[in-house]
Amino acid sequence: MTVGYRRQLGLFSATMLIAGSMIGSGVFIVAADMVREGHSGFFLLTAWGLTAVLTLFAALSYGELAGLFPQAGGQYTYLREIYGPATGFLYGWTFFVVIECGTVAAVAVGFGKYLGMFLPAITDTTWLGPHFDVPVLALTRTIELGPYHLGLTPARLSAIAVVLLLTVVNLYGVKLGARIQNLFTVAKIGGLAALILLGLLLKPPVAASQAAFLPLAATSALPFLTALLVVQTGSMFSADAWNSITFIAGEVKAPERTIPLSLLIGTTLVCGLYLLANGAYLKVLGPTGIANATNDRVGSAALQALLGSGGGLIMAGSILISMFGCLNGLVLSGARVYQRMAEDGLFYPQAATLNAHGVPGFGLWIQAAWTCLLTLTGTYGQLLDFVMLPTIAFYVFTVGGVFLLRWRRPELERPVRAWGYPLVPALYILGATAIVGALLVYRPSYSWPGLVLVALGWPVYLIVKPRVTA
Repeated sequence: MTVGYRRQLGLFSATMLIAGSMIGSGVFIVAADMVREGHSGFFLLTAWGLTAVLTLFAALSYGELAGLFPQAGGQYTYLREIYGPATGFLYGWTFFVVIECGTVAAVAVGFGKYLGMFLPAITDTTWLGPHFDVPVLALTRTIELGPYHLGLTPARLSAIAVVLLLTVVNLYGVKLGARIQNLFTVAKIGGLAALILLGLLLKPPVAASQAAFLPLAATSALPFLTALLVVQTGSMFSADAWNSITFIAGEVKAPERTIPLSLLIGTTLVCGLYLLANGAYLKVLGPTGIANATNDRVGSAALQALLGSGGGLIMAGSILISMFGCLNGLVLSGARVYQRMAEDGLFYPQAATLNAHGVPGFGLWIQAAWTCLLTLTGTYGQLLDFVMLPTIAFYVFTVGGVFLLRWRRPELERPVRAWGYPLVPALYILGATAIVGALLVYRPSYSWPGLVLVALGWPVYLIVKPRVTA
């Protein structure tokens, strides 16, 4: 008997997968760098507001595509249907090599580092066995790679352990993975909401009396609008993975309706929480306190200011819960992309099969293997920087597909139509394209290498192409 995907997830589980995958550690950290770039609380809230609007506009546009193609694979399936197998493969290649596995590796090692606050032996500075240091490699005057620190540390070992644990759990079916996701997502939303309420309602022992505007650094600052676009790498990364539910469309009940609605609810909920959290940071710490938070741990600094030394540990515990739930959502959803690619002849053939529990077991294991290798390289953070530009670019191509399909295939049944069409998808394309342009000009050290990573998929596609056309 052929085992296929089982439609077991309803609206609540779909929404919790989106929210749980979006909320990781970024919202507790990236505000520090954003304030250092923009120098004011007004800039910080404006930047998060832009992220919220663009994320919501993209989600509304994806709703139409989810209704058109309610199969597993999500964005890969959309790009393949709109532009052909080559574009679909380049996305799937980038998704596997860096976007998904790199994100899981980065969040997992972050989990290990925060675990060290409770278990001091778990650090990222003590080497377990041999290690190698690779110095900075200057490719051009403006583009550098490295430095890299290759090897195993207790924090990276903890990362490997949690990735393997969640991989094994998700081998036993989407229902078990969804239950874990629901539990941890409810807990992390509650923790983030508690932080917001404490920050907005309590008065810290030392009031945030810093100036509303930070002093400019010696180097010339970017113009306001340019800086607003450049810092989106931090806020959009923190709000990314909102499309995770589309990857498991084959396991969602009534996906034509459930997925668009969960995209709307999930992205609105998380982006609203993010805006409120940053408002709480500003009230408690002020711009200067945010910019100078130790190790950029803004959430911990805010709670410590409110509750004393114990606040930092409470925040660390909340972030551990948040990252564990985020990791589970990413592990659960990512393997479905490889399974769909394998069905199309664009990935390892073994990945096309489902196990007895109706999940892509081979895809889960190969995802875990590559993720664990990335944790050892120490490059995952820079790889994520490299891939933010192509990630946003692929979103632009996907949203652009709404226009192309309306023009090319108007006869297709559309259970859900993009709200605000054509203005909403057009505004997303305009805003996201501006971000891509700003990164290419002002952040060449990690934007151009990101395009190179995508391009490296082309010779691989030429090798596997005969399987597609056979």
